[in-house]
Amino acid sequence: MVGIRNRSGRKKKGRHKAEKARWLRLAKWYGPPVAGLLIGIWATLRFSLLAPDPPARPENLCDIFREHPVWYDFASASQQRWGTPIATQMAFVYYESSFRSHARPPRTRLWGLIPWARPTTAFGYAQALDPAWQEYLAANDGDWLTVRSDMKYALDFVGWYNRLSHQQLGIPYTAPRELYLAYHEGRTGYARRSFDRKPQLQALASRVRARAYRYHNQLQQCEAEFQCWRWYQFWPFCSAED
Repeated sequence: MVGIRNRSGRKKKGRHKAEKARWLRLAKWYGPPVAGLLIGIWATLRFSLLAPDPPARPENLCDIFREHPVWYDFASASQQRWGTPIATQMAFVYYESSFRSHARPPRTRLWGLIPWARPTTAFGYAQALDPAWQEYLAANDGDWLTVRSDMKYALDFVGWYNRLSHQQLGIPYTAPRELYLAYHEGRTGYARRSFDRKPQLQALASRVRARAYRYHNQLQQCEAEFQCWRWYQFWPFCSAED
């Protein structure tokens, strides 16, 4: 009887070993494709489907931040890091993308009918071009999670770019019109005053300035709402000075 039990145990161990080997083979062959599919689904949800909708009332900065409070945190962090005022950052995004996370320039049309290439590589909230974005990534140790469709990085990019304009061109942070001209034309183009030949761009830069000032005045009335950091604070019983 002992020999029979031993043979039965060996058979069970053999079956378990064969089953384990079969699952390992399946994991080897099907594991990477399944993992890739899961990563693709996660990336789609992370960077596209879960992107927030544009604010319902983009004309008022207080309403924008009430709808998307974390955007205030991102803008405030960018201001502290790079110096560009919150209102100016948000005015840039208003005119660059209308707060659409995946905004791109419309495609040109071949023979007036067939959708063709886009005129530039601008993408995301800040409409950052590929070369400028790569420069930003290299300068700030960005990785594949640092994307233009994330407001956190879009506002940080705006702040970073304006810091370079401030340092290299001497544009003060209190001059949103000139900062926007440098942002649109590039620092070399601004230095050459390429915008002198573009009256429509000058008019747009003036609208950016007007919106930045309007956003600034609006923010003075509500900023304390977004600065209640401690657990025992809640608006309106805390202030920006707390």
